[in-house]
Amino acid sequence: MSQITERNVIDQDLQELITAFDRDAAGDRIGVRYPVKKLDAHQRDIPHLAISIFLFSGDRLLIQKRAPTKYHSGDLWANTVCSHPRWQESESACASRRLFEELGLTIPVQQFGEIEYQAQVGALFENEHVYCFHGQFDERQDIGKFNRREVSEVRWLTLSEIDKLIERHPEQFTEWFKIYMCRYRDMIDELNLADRAGCSSPVTA
Repeated sequence: MSQITERNVIDQDLQELITAFDRDAAGDRIGVRYPVKKLDAHQRDIPHLAISIFLFSGDRLLIQKRAPTKYHSGDLWANTVCSHPRWQESESACASRRLFEELGLTIPVQQFGEIEYQAQVGALFENEHVYCFHGQFDERQDIGKFNRREVSEVRWLTLSEIDKLIERHPEQFTEWFKIYMCRYRDMIDELNLADRAGCSSPVTA
């Protein structure tokens, strides 16, 4: 039996098929979907699907520091979970799967909007159509043993505390999280208020 190493896991992750897409004739909507290797999507600037989760406890957002061995934006802070649906996997199934695989949590999350962004990170490209999800979790409960291959640290912070940290140390945060906290901040604020009020209805982007 072959030994499973950190390198094996990373190689398998890079070869995983995720969901890419072509634009429709107008150029503003998702057209034909097709499979692509995750690394190819990020090296060749191919538009593809992604998910992002925002898990709140009161007015605090759970953020994670990505493991330093991650091929993309390792050792940087991001929102609760960020990932890509596998080929032919639904966005909601991906959100639930990655919440468990990264943080060991099996709690319900709800989609609240879709956003798009593009960014270059070194030799890699972010060209994402993101399905956003949110949920609630009592920070007094133990998250447990999160996956050290994925996550090196977690913190609960208010949005204003995150703003201050990004302002002081932007190099410590992923490009997408900085985009979320700037370009889509109104949507995240609205979501936070809805969660604190116990509202379960989706917030649309």
